[in-house]
Amino acid sequence: MKTLIVIPARYASSRYPGKPLVALKGATGDSRSLVQRSWEAAMQVGGIDQVVIATDDDRIRDACQGFGAQVVMTSPDCANGTERCAQAHAVLGGAHDVVVNLQGDAPLTPAWFIEDLVAALAADDADIATPVLRCDGAALAGFREDRRNGRVGGTTAVFDRNMHALYFSKEVIPFTDRPYAPDQPTPVFHHVGVYAYRPGPLSDYPNWPTGPLETLEGLEQLRFLEQGRRILCVEVEARGRQFWELNNPEDVPRLEAMMAQMGMA
Repeated sequence: MKTLIVIPARYASSRYPGKPLVALKGATGDSRSLVQRSWEAAMQVGGIDQVVIATDDDRIRDACQGFGAQVVMTSPDCANGTERCAQAHAVLGGAHDVVVNLQGDAPLTPAWFIEDLVAALAADDADIATPVLRCDGAALAGFREDRRNGRVGGTTAVFDRNMHALYFSKEVIPFTDRPYAPDQPTPVFHHVGVYAYRPGPLSDYPNWPTGPLETLEGLEQLRFLEQGRRILCVEVEARGRQFWELNNPEDVPRLEAMMAQMGMA
């Protein structure tokens, strides 16, 4: 299947303006922007035909072209990354069989997450596929700490026995107040902010109304569920890698510490 990765990058984030250009220091002390590190992660994925960064901001465009990325300019009216991916795919001619949305705040995404995602979508009749990662006690403690401090942290997911999504939330679901050891598996799954879309539902997405659940949670994938579309959750393995998105300024030292521990330049 002809596969495209789009990295949506918006400067005017409501929670963290200018986030794509925030510098992250790696294990060697080298600082590179969040969007560059996300692009570098995308370039490591096997079986991908094209990688582009989709933005509406000249500052992001100039920075991305400076490190050699292909940039597609999109409208500032795109409400979220999925709408931006739909527009970028249309600008490029709409000829890909799968469009992957690698959100620009997830530079620690391992290549095999995306490779497994594309393979799983090819074997299922879902409209969209997205990875989920079982939390250990340490990851769950991070979720709980964010909620105690009123921060919007990672997203969690619940799904049926066929791995089709039931719901996604910025709250910790399913509820559990049980204590877990740092390396102990928990029943909570971290939703990894990557999506693989079939082109038809992706092109339809901007024309669907924004529903109440998407509005309340601020989660773009809920528009698919509110339209009765099927989302396949693909359980992925960390293989010793740590994973977290950059959602808040407080996440910068968290990501830098993870990169240092994993030896990521």
